[in-house]
Amino acid sequence: MQKRWHLIEADEGKVKALSKTLHIHPALLKLLVQRGIYTYDEAKDFFNPDLAKLHNPFLMKDMDAAVHRILKAIERGEKILIYGDYDVDGTTSVATVYLFLKSIYTNIDYYIPNRYTEGYGVSLRGIDYADETACSLIIALDCGVKSNDKVAYATTKNIDFIICDHHLPGDELPTAIAVLDPKRTDCNYPYKELSGCGIGFKLIQAICMQQGLPLSQCYALLDLVCVSIASDIVPITGENRILAFHGLQLLNSESVSHGLKSLKNIAGINKKMDITDVVFVLGPRINAAGRIEDAKHAVKLLIGEADVVDEHAETLHDLNATRKDLDKQITAEALAMIEQDEFMQNAKTSVVFNETWNKGVIGIVASRLTETYYRPTIVLTESDGKVTGSARSVKHFDLYEAIYACREHLIQFGGHKFAAGLTMHKENLDAFKIAFENEVARTISEQHLIPEIEIDCELQPIDITNRFYSTIKRIAPFGPSNMKPVFVLKNQVDSGYSKVLKDTHLKLSLKVSDRNYINGIGFGMADKFALVQHENFDVAFTIEENEWEGKKNLQLMIKDIRKHDPK
Repeated sequence: MQKRWHLIEADEGKVKALSKTLHIHPALLKLLVQRGIYTYDEAKDFFNPDLAKLHNPFLMKDMDAAVHRILKAIERGEKILIYGDYDVDGTTSVATVYLFLKSIYTNIDYYIPNRYTEGYGVSLRGIDYADETACSLIIALDCGVKSNDKVAYATTKNIDFIICDHHLPGDELPTAIAVLDPKRTDCNYPYKELSGCGIGFKLIQAICMQQGLPLSQCYALLDLVCVSIASDIVPITGENRILAFHGLQLLNSESVSHGLKSLKNIAGINKKMDITDVVFVLGPRINAAGRIEDAKHAVKLLIGEADVVDEHAETLHDLNATRKDLDKQITAEALAMIEQDEFMQNAKTSVVFNETWNKGVIGIVASRLTETYYRPTIVLTESDGKVTGSARSVKHFDLYEAIYACREHLIQFGGHKFAAGLTMHKENLDAFKIAFENEVARTISEQHLIPEIEIDCELQPIDITNRFYSTIKRIAPFGPSNMKPVFVLKNQVDSGYSKVLKDTHLKLSLKVSDRNYINGIGFGMADKFALVQHENFDVAFTIEENEWEGKKNLQLMIKDIRKHDPK
C-alpha cells in the first residue's frame, strides 16, 4: 500500500535556544522541541520522571467532597461498591481502588457490568445489585459522567455516587456527591488526559494525603495504572508519562502484583516489558474476559493473592485464544464481503454486517479492516433485536462527526474522533450505509485515504550510534503524543549485502564506512528488494537493539522505502 511521508517540523529558534544549555545531538534537540521541551529544566524533568512532580489531587474539582464521603462511609461502617467498565481501563480501575480501600477497610465489594446483557457504563442492574447487597455508596470508575438517569435512580434507593471518569461530560452533570473528571469545563486540574484508572489513582492518592498514609501505599499499584494508560491509548505526556514510567518499573520488578506476574508468565514474557508489550500482550488477555465471557474474571486475577491467580490467568489466556480465533474468522468473512462487493471496492467507507458475528470482537475487526483498506470502517452485528457495531477511523478524519450527520437513522451512538459505537433498527441499515458513505465521500480528502508516516527528522548513517540510541531510550515510555521517533536516511545505496528472507521480508544492509555496516529489517517488504538494488533510495525507520547469540547490535526497523527524490 502506498504511504505518504510527512516530515514533522520543529521551531528552529527553540531548537537553537535549547542547544545553548543542552549539548546533545541536533536531532535529539529537535525531538525534544517537538515534544514541547524548550528549556534545560524541562528536559531534566522529562528525562527523569519524578513522582514528586505529580499534581496535588485536591486541585481536581470535587475531590474534597469525594474523599470526605468515602471517609464518612468508613467511619459509619457503610458498605461501598466499586463499579467499573468491562474493558482494561475499567477493570484495572476497579482493582486499583479495591486493593487500596481493602488495605484500610473491609466492607467493600465490586461490580462489573456484562457487555452482552447490560452494555457499557452504569447499569440499572448494577444499582439494583448495590441495593440488594446493602451498599450505600457506589464509586463508579471509567464511566458515569453521562449516567444522569442512573444516578437519579440510585438516589431513590438512598445510594450515593462518586464518579471517577475521563470521558467528555454532557451539558449537565449527574447529581452525584462528586464528579471527578478533568474534562469538566469547571475543573482547573492541570492535566486533562488521565485514564479512568488514573482518576481512580488520584482519588486514592488524595485519601493517602488526607489520612497521613505513606504515598507508597498508592504507588504500589502503579503497575495496574500503567496497564490502563497503555491499553486505553491515552497520551503518554505529563502525569501519564510519570505514572507509566514508574508503573513499567514496577511491572518489570519482583514487586509486580501477583495477578500481572501470573499473566506475564502464562503469556511467556521473559524480558523487560515496554508499553508496546503491555498493549499487545497483557491488554488483550485482560480485555478478553469482557469480550468473550465476563470481565469479573479479569478483576479476580488483578486483585487475587498468589495462591489463586494462576487459575484466573489461565482462564484469561484461554479466553484470549478464543478471541483470536473469532477475530481471525470474522475478519476473513468481512474481507470476503468487501472483495465480492463492487460498490464497496470503490467506496470511501467499509460498512459490513452479519447478524451472527460476536459483539465482543467487532471493534478489533473494524481496526483490522481499517488497516487493510485505510478508510472509515463500521462492523455491525445483531444484539437484542437491533443492529449494533463499532466504528474506526483513519488519521485526520473525524468519524464521530460523520456518524452524527447520519443520526436520523440511529437509536444511539457515542465515541470520539477515531472510534465510536452505534445502534440502529435493522430496517434502517441500508439507509444508514448510503448516508454514511455519502457523508464521508463529501468530507474526506483523497490524501487522507492514504496512510501517513510521520518522520521526526533526517539522519546520516554515521549518526546511528549506541550513544545516540541510549538517549532515544530515555524518551520512553513511548505512546500517543510521545511516539517512538521515526527517522529518514536519504539518497542511500545498497551495500551489496541486502537480501530477501523467506520470500517475504527484506534484510537491508547500508554502508556506514569502509568497515562498518548497519542492517535493517523490513517485514513484508520483499517487493522493495529490486528498488534498493537498482536505485538510490530513502528509508524511513525506527531504531531497535537486536540481540543475537549474546551480541547486541543496532538495527533499523523499516517502515517504508521509496525511490530517492532529489527535490
